[in-house]
Amino acid sequence: MKNQLLFALIAVMLFLMPTLNYAQAPSLGTAADFVLFSTDGAVSNSGISQLTGNVGTNNGSSTAFGNVNGVMHDGDGVSAQCAADLLIAYNQLASTTPTYFPAPLLGNGQILIAGVYSISSATTLNLDLTLNAQGNSNAVFIFQVQGPLSTNANSKIKLINGALACNVFWKVEGLVSMASGTFMRGTIIANNAAINMNTGDTLEGRALSTAGAVTIDGVLAYTPIGCGSPVLTGPLAPVLGGAACYAIFSSDGAVYNSGITNITGDVGSNNGSATGFDSLLVTGILHLIPDVSTAVCAADLLVAYNYVNTLQYEIELLYPAEFGNNLVLTPHTYLMNAAATFTDTLYLNAQGNADAVFVIQINGALTTSTYSKVRLINGAQAKNVYWKIEGAVSINNYSIFCGTIICNNGALGALNTGVILDGRALTTTGAFTTTAMNAVATMIPGNCASLSVPTLDASDTKETITIAPNPFSSFTSIRINDESQINSAELKIYNILGEEVINITVTRQLTTLETNNLPKGMYFYSVLNNNKSIQSGKLISQ
Repeated sequence: MKNQLLFALIAVMLFLMPTLNYAQAPSLGTAADFVLFSTDGAVSNSGISQLTGNVGTNNGSSTAFGNVNGVMHDGDGVSAQCAADLLIAYNQLASTTPTYFPAPLLGNGQILIAGVYSISSATTLNLDLTLNAQGNSNAVFIFQVQGPLSTNANSKIKLINGALACNVFWKVEGLVSMASGTFMRGTIIANNAAINMNTGDTLEGRALSTAGAVTIDGVLAYTPIGCGSPVLTGPLAPVLGGAACYAIFSSDGAVYNSGITNITGDVGSNNGSATGFDSLLVTGILHLIPDVSTAVCAADLLVAYNYVNTLQYEIELLYPAEFGNNLVLTPHTYLMNAAATFTDTLYLNAQGNADAVFVIQINGALTTSTYSKVRLINGAQAKNVYWKIEGAVSINNYSIFCGTIICNNGALGALNTGVILDGRALTTTGAFTTTAMNAVATMIPGNCASLSVPTLDASDTKETITIAPNPFSSFTSIRINDESQINSAELKIYNILGEEVINITVTRQLTTLETNNLPKGMYFYSVLNNNKSIQSGKLISQ
């Protein structure tokens, strides 16, 4: 009797519990990489749209798109494969057995659990529709709409309790039309029909048509993450070596500042002077003239440049003159094959991976508008952002810039008033000008002080010693000009790699130094008194 009561109670509980139906997601194949696609129809944009994912058509053209965080594919092998994979996914969705048959008006605060929903006529989404995964992140929601699908203005799909946009699918037998302000989630497959998205719409998913135009106007659309999609890490970061110690540096060119500029990190040039900086506002080493540290930085900067320059790009941004404008980039290597104009805001989205790396290659100069901004979102960090620029750089007033700038053979012509640089500005060749700005070098190594010659104040730049001849061949002479230093002057000479090659204590007013064993090339010296640098400079063996 007790067992019968127990079984009856269990039966009642099971009857009252909501049905947990976990439908099977279709296989999207290469279609998963596309945010917008038509097998047979034009794909077009108007307004400024922000897209993450590939865009294309297998029979038609993609027009009026600006920079896309993805690859454009029109009538190529990739689009042909996508068309084939899309047909497979559509057939899988169409043949799935439905478990629920809701009315054709969705939303209005409605909450649905996982399952396959079949709607027999044209369907409208109004206000909020919530999809509840009930704690199962693998829960799949499939909507089979046997007619057109439309949304009213500001309608939203909400996901709760582990529901993911990558597990939501809409198979629609007719036109898909989203009114302004719609927030749609899931992969939409319109069969033999068009898809229209309007100003202010957001799609976390995909808009795919088997035959029909896909038209958007000023939207935000991005492929969903999760459900086995790869975690984006970006390329391996370059090794900066000694260049990591510097916030402002030129391998060959003067470095000049005007106004009140605050710097965290070293400042200097390996072939030129650093002038106009207030040493009290530099939290780091101010290298007024070249020294061993600047030599190390120049060598390491060249290595870092060569690395980022030879990285194979993954995505080409086709409109460098329209860079920014609220574009969203994810961890990749990007290429712009001409001079770039950066306007408004750029978002770097690490998608939750704090170690993700971004490399942006610009084969030309870079100019920003006033008040331009680089924004780091979803775990992105300035230390993992690198800009390789083949030309001059001008960051205009009150801009916020993030990442390490590696400029090749171009002046860092202006880091202007009110600019905030969360990173570094480094150039292989070119002058450098800053004006009343703030720069913070990210992730300064702990050994930077050991690579550097201590700061020289302007009052210390008079010659305590004279080294002549310079250039030299077999010998050079060291003359003590300030005899108060005669008993404690230490001379250190370094090669361009920062390796110490000579270390002597100067005990006489005039000392002859044999240099036969020094290979031809450039060297750097430092004269120390009580472990403090009192003079440094450049030597040439010929």
